[in-house]
Amino acid sequence: MSDGAVTVVDRMRKDMRKDMRKDMREGTYEDMYQGMYEGMRDNMRDYYAQRASPERQPDLRAMEAWLPGAFAGRHVLEVACGTGWWTPHGARHAAGWLATDLTPETMAVAQAKTLPACVRFATVDAYSWHGLAQPPAQPLAQPLAQPLVQPPAKAQAERPTLSDAQPPAGPGRYTGAFAGCWWSHVPLQRLPQWLASLHAQLAPGARVVFLDNSFVQTSNLPITHSDAQGNTYQTRTLDDGSVHEVLKNFPTPAQASAAIGPDVRQVQWLQHTYYWVLSYELV
Repeated sequence: MSDGAVTVVDRMRKDMRKDMRKDMREGTYEDMYQGMYEGMRDNMRDYYAQRASPERQPDLRAMEAWLPGAFAGRHVLEVACGTGWWTPHGARHAAGWLATDLTPETMAVAQAKTLPACVRFATVDAYSWHGLAQPPAQPLAQPLAQPLVQPPAKAQAERPTLSDAQPPAGPGRYTGAFAGCWWSHVPLQRLPQWLASLHAQLAPGARVVFLDNSFVQTSNLPITHSDAQGNTYQTRTLDDGSVHEVLKNFPTPAQASAAIGPDVRQVQWLQHTYYWVLSYELV
């Protein structure tokens, strides 16, 4: 992880901690911020630590090789893209790819990467879908989301903009959806409702793919406790020494199948050692 990315991540952590404390004091959006913030912290801290682990590399290479074929020729909505680890792989053969996240600082890291020409970015709240609006008919001169940290000149020059060849970013127009390591941070009591809201953004026949961590006793942090809804939690220490209890669920294939509901087809569960992948199509 580069020094610039570390700076972005540190600032993001401080800002999101401040926002989260404010909203919790006011009693608003507590679950939303908990899931988003904790999921982002997991992405920033654990992703880079775990992905550096030699034992995880075969799983990562297998998923990176599998993902492009799942979305070939589709217009895809990516939820919580973070720093864009999965974006270049999933978008490789896609017709269009909208990478979304709530935090522009995080997307700035993704935007600085070399990406397929079909990728564009937008700041979107994954619970309310605020920001997933109808774009103008004419191409934009600038990308949808301006990074706070400017990427290198070459990456900035090649960064794609909206074009008429891509479908409007309105409900029911996307033919695919992807979320990497997001499912585990959605509270179980909100998961069916959230999935229904995601499905409402997609067209019939859309392909949906989730991937996330499997629980491996010798590799993961221990589960410290579970709540009345069945959510599980881990205790984690950040770089600043602060200790946080993080929502982290590890679904079984049966639990995941029940959550997505009956209006799906071609359900596939791919179990790797350290990760799982769920793929299905909407009827």
